[in-house]
Amino acid sequence: MKKHGPCRHFHHHLSIALLAGLLNLACISSLAADDFESSMQTLRQVEQDYGNYARQRVLMWYQLIDDYQDAPPRDKLERVNNFFNQLAFVNDSELWGQEDYWATPLQMLSSNGGDCEDFSIAKYFTLRKMDIPEERMRLTYVKALQLDQAHMVLTYFPSPDAEPLVLDNLVTEIRTASERTDLLPVYSFNGNGLWLAKRKGTDEHVGHSGRLSRWQEVIARINDEQIPLTR
Repeated sequence: MKKHGPCRHFHHHLSIALLAGLLNLACISSLAADDFESSMQTLRQVEQDYGNYARQRVLMWYQLIDDYQDAPPRDKLERVNNFFNQLAFVNDSELWGQEDYWATPLQMLSSNGGDCEDFSIAKYFTLRKMDIPEERMRLTYVKALQLDQAHMVLTYFPSPDAEPLVLDNLVTEIRTASERTDLLPVYSFNGNGLWLAKRKGTDEHVGHSGRLSRWQEVIARINDEQIPLTR
């Protein structure tokens, strides 16, 4: 979506200790036999299509989900936000040859980059795998005022009536929505609904997110990937 964004490349040079931990697959060893084989098949396919570094990134993703499954919600937010913000910002036209393409988390990690929707989607589904309730999160379209262009962020509501926190790849520190005066909310959605932003800071529920074709497409691709990440 955005034309510009931070280009934090994922570090390829892993420490020996971390690499050893990844390669012994400790993070997926507790999966059932069928799930373990599915995970191994995914890793083999990623390595075949994208190379060994891509396989390592996916393993680090598995490890992140496993290590922080029982952490407090704020710790999960921080870890997931920092993890994906290491990846490079790449326009859809350059990466996928399409004007607007919503990648799955696996596709983003395999290709080592994506645009604002990809960052937000990857964080959303990773946090869902870490048992953050769907109703606490929304993928939120905003206008990035300083860039004068459309942008997507992930917002998290600590409680139903609380001010949301903003997970972004432009300003990588998690801040409250009121602190992000550079963003003008337009609409938001999750698996349960679609909301329009109102001028007084309240949102109007306007239907189901099934109306969003690209959202349905990315969900279908995620389901096709069949990645078992829960313990």
